Amino acid sequence: MEITCIRCNQAVEADSCYCATCGLPQLQYSAENVPGQAPPERWNEPIRDASTVDWKRALPTVLMLGIMAGLLSSGVSPMGHLGLFWMSSAAALAVALYLRSQRPAWITVGAGARIGLVTGLLGAWIAFSANGGALFVKRVVFHQSSQIEADWKAYIDLTDQVGQQMWASMGPSFEAQQKAEAEQNRAWMLSPQGHAGWEAFLLAVSSGFLLLFAIAGGALGARFQARARRPQV
Repeated sequence: MEITCIRCNQAVEADSCYCATCGLPQLQYSAENVPGQAPPERWNEPIRDASTVDWKRALPTVLMLGIMAGLLSSGVSPMGHLGLFWMSSAAALAVALYLRSQRPAWITVGAGARIGLVTGLLGAWIAFSANGGALFVKRVVFHQSSQIEADWKAYIDLTDQVGQQMWASMGPSFEAQQKAEAEQNRAWMLSPQGHAGWEAFLLAVSSGFLLLFAIAGGALGARFQARARRPQV
């Protein structure tokens, strides 16, 4: 059996003490036949669906926090290694700040995830651009191309050494086959196209993880805010 919320007129389960849409407690006291008491007033303010996001109000906060989290998560920041934490925290904070001006003062997990998605898209793009720009400045402005290439070659050499040790333990035939493929891969990785492609791949993977953690942060932020703001019964 369902009843109707006295404020937003949405369906409410009969055994529920609060409305799942607007959060209003569903306790009513009748004033019929009681002298000197007026009937209870109905709520006349417009009620927003908790599953939707008012982007006009949310975007300023999302833009500010997304830019900050993106810069903190990039390689130009001394705390860039904490990028996943910055991005998820920014999304959760964006949800909390957005809810301050909303009625009902909580949103669904899906709406929080959407706020996290937009925060993550902006932050990941900022981080990607900052990392790419820093690499360009090192190569072109500070003329560190030779040092970058030397570090890259050392990394490839180390990878080859580890691979050779693994192949040697698997038998001579397997080792010979893998060595031939490794030489081709090595030549491509040391080429300008291979190096640039690998750097772009790593930046894209890093941006993808930042985006995923931002979505998770927004969803968790909405869930925790809902628990904190729902009426206690």
